[in-house]
Amino acid sequence: MLVRGVNRIEWAKTHMKVLGKIRERMVKEKVFDGLKVGMALHTEAKTAVLALTIQEAGADVRLASCNPLSTDDSVALALNEEYGLKTYAKKGQSTKEYYESLHKVLDMKPDYVIDDGADLIFLLHTKRKELLSKVKGANEETTTGIMRLRSMAHDGALKFPVMSVNDAYMKYLFDNRYGTGQSTMDGIMNSTNLQISGRNFVVAGYGWCGRGIAMRAKGMGADVSVCEIDPIKAIEARMDGFAVMPMTEAAKHADFIVTATGCKDVVTAGDLKVIKDGCVLANSGHFDNEVSKPALEKMSKKRRKVREHVEEYQLKSGKRVYLLAEGRLVNLAAGQGHPVEIMDMSFAIQALCLEYLDFSGPSLLPEVYDVPDYLDENVARIKLETMGIRIDRLSKEQRAYVRGWKEGT
Repeated sequence: MLVRGVNRIEWAKTHMKVLGKIRERMVKEKVFDGLKVGMALHTEAKTAVLALTIQEAGADVRLASCNPLSTDDSVALALNEEYGLKTYAKKGQSTKEYYESLHKVLDMKPDYVIDDGADLIFLLHTKRKELLSKVKGANEETTTGIMRLRSMAHDGALKFPVMSVNDAYMKYLFDNRYGTGQSTMDGIMNSTNLQISGRNFVVAGYGWCGRGIAMRAKGMGADVSVCEIDPIKAIEARMDGFAVMPMTEAAKHADFIVTATGCKDVVTAGDLKVIKDGCVLANSGHFDNEVSKPALEKMSKKRRKVREHVEEYQLKSGKRVYLLAEGRLVNLAAGQGHPVEIMDMSFAIQALCLEYLDFSGPSLLPEVYDVPDYLDENVARIKLETMGIRIDRLSKEQRAYVRGWKEGT
């Protein structure tokens, strides 16, 4: 297992060329020398490359997973045994073990936190308040976490600045759309081995993640419907060629339902009453509450595990539905997560935002901040360079033209 973990980390590092360029400079300059960085991210090979980048640039790093089912045990072992990076994660953690791991990360009294879902930041503000004066700032990776943190900031509860890595263009345009789209289909196919083409495929939520999932399902030949609460996104989904309807209507004909909203109870008891026999339920949102498991359990007379990541629920009505990966992130719990090249861009943003926080932190208020445009553009230019792509630049006359305001300039 140790060799497998090392090989997976080295494979990811080889294909993460954007972060590699940034790592060269950071390691040479030791930009994080003397810092303590606590991390709660999906503990797999791409995350390992980010954690090792920060460690090699001088920081003391501790890592836990941000989801009980998203850990690659071989990677966690390799980080501990081969790379000397303290990692507290294993696949299939109980809730108690999960939070114990987060507390072990916080025991280092971090200067900065890198989070995915905001559980680590939330613990700092509730159970570990004694550490708040030590923490200078944090990065947050995902939509669900940013929603929580913006609410905290609005209520005046947030006590240190947080960079919204999730909202950087080089994150959500690619990670959320292309990463989630591909990895969700990977998780579904890996866990079920079922055909996608010709099936009725329902996507709940048409944010960037939902867009990616719907696009990939359509590309594989599925008949795709979208469920939305936002009227603008609903119109966009329709104009992108998808049917749009409420979940209770969509569930009647769905062969697959995938949730990607960041909200709870997206598939409810009402939907389960009318759901099609044999429907497969999967979630690509951060927490395992988008499919109402309490309702599913209450309405079932029997459940059994039929494949490694598939539980069959036999409803009292006689219908059967199949829940993938316990309703947790299907792309990581039942798949390998986002493609390496996608996470390369997201984690490059993470590394640069940590550097930005350490440089600018003293002047920042305890709010949620967007990633500066110049950092986004820097990652984009490095990505183009690694792809061997050149683009045009404005001439002196063109720059003057677009900045001018007089007629004819």
